[in-house]
Amino acid sequence: MGSLTASLVTPNRIGEYGAKAMYFVGNLRKKVLLVNLLHNSLQMLVTTVLGLIGFYLFVKTYQPNINYFKISRFAIAILVVGVLFIFGIKNSKLKIGGFRLDKLQKFFINFPKQKVILGSFYSLIRYATFSFQFFVLLQIFSVNLSFLDAMIIISTLYLLSSVIPSIFIFDVIVKGSIAVYLFSFAQINELTVLSIVSLMWIFNFVIPSLIGSFYVLKFKLPKTNSIT
Repeated sequence: MGSLTASLVTPNRIGEYGAKAMYFVGNLRKKVLLVNLLHNSLQMLVTTVLGLIGFYLFVKTYQPNINYFKISRFAIAILVVGVLFIFGIKNSKLKIGGFRLDKLQKFFINFPKQKVILGSFYSLIRYATFSFQFFVLLQIFSVNLSFLDAMIIISTLYLLSSVIPSIFIFDVIVKGSIAVYLFSFAQINELTVLSIVSLMWIFNFVIPSLIGSFYVLKFKLPKTNSIT
């Protein structure tokens, strides 16, 4: 919670990497950064896979007017980045955040597979928790939408909002705008959608960050001899 609070002013809360590592002794911080990167990668993988399935079903169900040229251009850009990344791994001189790419590759390949599977499972549970929470709020607001139809829109919402950089204070605006657009295809009232997105933001970010501020204020660098 402390690292969540400390990272709120950074785009997509990327500052969580450094903030979380600060709670560990110096010789563990690099490992914590890499484990956190792996964790976020697994979460992004789950969001992307389920989001693409939801997006496909959304397009098939509601047939929105989509600029496929822009989507293709974006996909090509992602492909180019991926190719450059693979090339960078082979070129050990290239670095990301002070880590050589070949060492990053070695760390991820040698990471215990059982923990990767367990981390993927936890990422799926986390995704399901947020999604079901959104669906429950839809029911509380008496939105007449089946579970499957709701999940199609929710998964598409999470996919689109995950690729748009935003700072904490604007996160609710970005997600709210996307949610209003997507749920408009299901004829859901804008005020209802914005209310649900705002509640999700308060429950999952505002309240935890307020609790985390207590740990930020009491933060002290851990001593090296504090672990065994």
